[in-house]
Amino acid sequence: MTNNTIITIGRQFGSGGHEIGNRLSERLGIPLYDYNLIRMAAQELKIDPQKAQEVDETILGRYMASAVSGTGSGAYILFMNGTEYEQPLSEQIFDMQSKLIEKLAEQSPCIFVGRCADYILGDYSNCINTFIYAYKEDRIRRIMKLYDLNEKKAWEKIKRVDRTRKSYYEEHTDREWGSIEAHQMMFNSSLMGIDGVVDALEGIYKKWEA
Repeated sequence: MTNNTIITIGRQFGSGGHEIGNRLSERLGIPLYDYNLIRMAAQELKIDPQKAQEVDETILGRYMASAVSGTGSGAYILFMNGTEYEQPLSEQIFDMQSKLIEKLAEQSPCIFVGRCADYILGDYSNCINTFIYAYKEDRIRRIMKLYDLNEKKAWEKIKRVDRTRKSYYEEHTDREWGSIEAHQMMFNSSLMGIDGVVDALEGIYKKWEA
């Protein structure tokens, strides 16, 4: 790989991770890859972007394949090795996004949000791997505003999305999602504010580049 400096952002749902990535991208003048990776992967696989969106950062396809093959892991392995097995769409998307992440990291400095980018670029020494989290109350308020939900519905959505992201990350990396062991640095956006986290990452990036 080249010596491009890469920032990866893992995030709790409602912590502002995408917004932090967006603002950081604007300040540093480097590209941000988040939802656009789904469209890029769909284009490469020649599939409907909407279908790709539905399985993005999930392992739904793997569970469905397991259910079709039988309840035991042995049955799943036999099913996967069979001539009728077709890789679940969620895994096709993961594999394609992994290839794109490696390719884009070689092209220029950039920011990746989610998609196990920290793990995919694990052998790359110029990665600033971060995880953004926030207090429950702040996350609820953010999701209520973004999705026009009441408090109960917002919290249910947060728990559902976090559960999905956790399963996706841990299934593909064998690391604990959101743990200090899995990430170089963690930022509490409730304490620091969105701009505070962006300021900190901007400073770290510029020092790293120097």
